[in-house]
This record gives sequence, structure tokens and C-alpha cells, in this order.
Amino acid sequence: TPLNIQLRYSSRLTDDSPTYYRDCQVPQCHYETLQIHVNTTGLYVFWSESNINAYGYIYKNDFNPLKPSENLLLSHDGPEQSSCVIGDQCNFYIKGIGLTLDDILRDELQPNTVLNNQSFSIKFSAALTIIMFVAGLINSILSFITFQNKDSQQVGCGIYLLVSSITSLLTITMFIIKFWFVVLNHINVSTNLSVLRGGCASIEPILKLFLYLNGWLNACVAVERAALIFKGIKFDKKRSKSIARQAILILPFCVFGTLIHELVFRRLFVYEAAPDTMDTIQDYNTAVLFFHLVGPFIVNLFSALFIIFGGAHQRSVVRTNQSFKGHIQEQFREHKQLIISPIVLLILSIPRLIISLLPGCVKTSDNLWLYLGPYFISFTPPMLIFLIFVFPSELYMKAFKQSMIRIRRRTPL
Repeated sequence: TPLNIQLRYSSRLTDDSPTYYRDCQVPQCHYETLQIHVNTTGLYVFWSESNINAYGYIYKNDFNPLKPSENLLLSHDGPEQSSCVIGDQCNFYIKGIGLTLDDILRDELQPNTVLNNQSFSIKFSAALTIIMFVAGLINSILSFITFQNKDSQQVGCGIYLLVSSITSLLTITMFIIKFWFVVLNHINVSTNLSVLRGGCASIEPILKLFLYLNGWLNACVAVERAALIFKGIKFDKKRSKSIARQAILILPFCVFGTLIHELVFRRLFVYEAAPDTMDTIQDYNTAVLFFHLVGPFIVNLFSALFIIFGGAHQRSVVRTNQSFKGHIQEQFREHKQLIISPIVLLILSIPRLIISLLPGCVKTSDNLWLYLGPYFISFTPPMLIFLIFVFPSELYMKAFKQSMIRIRRRTPL
């Protein structure tokens, strides 16, 4: 049967034409859209006259970039392709500005499906999120009870830890908000687009702000302790508390300054060409992540080493009957938690750091637990303040018990 050619469409590919990844392979694909109005029922044929492999996707009435399977009438993936991918999927999974919970769970969430009918990974993540929130809430309440005690605020350490107990609560609260925002908005496909955009641009940066701020507050505690060893009896407690209050006011602005790019470049998932600047933004984002995870660890570790060796030196001057090595061993036994704590916190943060450094483009759905596990683990440090700082300290445990006694006296039976 002869064909009646209704329309010819020509396209020229040049060196300046945007290219995309296809199924996370080599970025040598070009994507164009063509809208056709069909007024007469009949047989229509689409073909390509080119020496370049062409793949077609036909949608009815509307194409929703957030739901590429919606309204899909026909897809031609070629003999070696198995999934419909339009545009640079990988740009927004890995090559954008960092891995988020949206990226990890996007392919797992089923639209218009209640939570009970979602996959095991979604239900497990929901249960784990609730458990982490409850544990974080208990940790923050116990820590706040401890450090609001005036005996705990004799020096700047107590003030840092008081604020840290608040930021840890804000971190775990934003974490559960983030999780349910992602889940509910992917399940409910009718969510207003402006709500999606607002949540995408704001929740993740705010979550990182509290998470990173909590790490630097803990680093300030280590520096304060090192200064106490260095100054000895000359340590000025009033000046220490004054510096702590100033640092608490300045730190949020410093951390927020490193996250401004998130507000500028973080966008809703769309199928469009990623500008060349995205590689630079990705590198900068990785550097920021490295700085906020490794920076506090280095500060904590060197401060702890200074406390041990500095304290050993001071004791060796007074107690000459014992060797310097013996003083070091004694100091380590007394302050070993100062060494162990930052190492534990770093170990909990390393998986997320490694993922951010993985080369190339990888589908999170292919290795879901490899990405989901480290993401959840990276939010455990704010939940450990009471165990790391209060439980090993006689001073803080005494303050905690005193505060609990006062609360019991004030609480009517």
C-alpha cells in the first residue's frame, strides 16, 4: 500500500547539540520532541532516514516528565534496550548536586498505591525512619535535660552541647519530614507542582544545615577541651562561655554559606539538558560534603591527641617518678572516649562520602541497599550525643541526675 507522506521533519546534529546518557551508558544520545495533531483516524507510520540509531516514544495528549510511563502509547527501545528513558536520567541521579532520598527511592515508589502495598524497601525505610526519629527524640530530650543544668554550663563545652542537643532534634525532625515528603508526593501524583518545587529546593538544604552544624558544634567541644588542657589554671571560664556564644551565632551562617549552591541549582526532576556548569557544581558539592564530614573529624582527633599528649606532658613535669610513656598510657585510659568518639562518627559518615566519590553514572535502583543503607547511617551521629558526651562523663551524668531529681520534684504524682 503506498504511503501518503503527511509531514517531514529534519534535524541536524552538530558538535554543539546537547547529548545525554541513555540507561546510564555513554553520553552520546540526542533528544528532541515533536508534537503531532492527528485529526483523522487511520494508519500512521513513523520512521527515520538516518545512519544514526533512533528510538521513538509516542505519548497521547500529554507528556509528564515526572512520570515518563504515563500516557505512553508506544516505545521503541531497540534490540538491546529494555527501559524507556528520555533525556539525561543520570544527570539527576548522580551528576546533579548530590544523592538525595528522592533519587534513591524514586523508582521504588508506586503511584496511587497505599503504603501497605508498596515494596518491602519502602515499608522497611518507613519503619526505620520512625525508629530513628523516636531514638533521636529521646537522645535530644535527655541531652537537653543534662545541659540546661547550670552546672553543665560552667565552660563553653556545656553551651555547645546544649545547642547541639537542639540541632540534633531539628536534624532528625527534618529527616522524617524529608522522608514522608518524598513518599507521599510520589504516591500522590496530584500534588501541586509548586509544593514539589518548594520542597525540593528547601528541605534538603535545611536538613544538611542542621546535620553539618551539629558536627561542627561537636568539633568546638573538642577544641574547648584542648584549650582547657593548654591553659590549665589560667583558663578563663567567662571568656570561654563568651566565645561559645559568639561561635554559636556565627557557625550557622558559615555552614549556610557553603550550601547556597543547593538553593540556586537544586531543581525538580526534569528531562532537559544539563549545562556544562553542572560538573563544576557536582565537584563543589562533593568538596563541601568532604569538608563538613572530614573537617570535624580532623578537629576532634587532633584535639583529642593534644589533650592526651599535653596532659601527659603536664603530669610528667609534676610527677617525675613516672615515665612519659606511662603518663601517655594513663591519659589515654582516662580520655580514650575522645579518640573513639570521632572515629565512630567518621566511620558512620564514610559510606555516604564514598558514594559521592563514585565515578561515572550509576542507577540507584540497581543497587538500592548500597545507597539506602549509607544514607540512613549518615544521620545516626546526631542521635548519639547522650551516649558519646554524657554517659562517659561523671560531671555530665551528675548534672543529668540532678536535673531528673528536680523534674520529679516538680512533677505532681
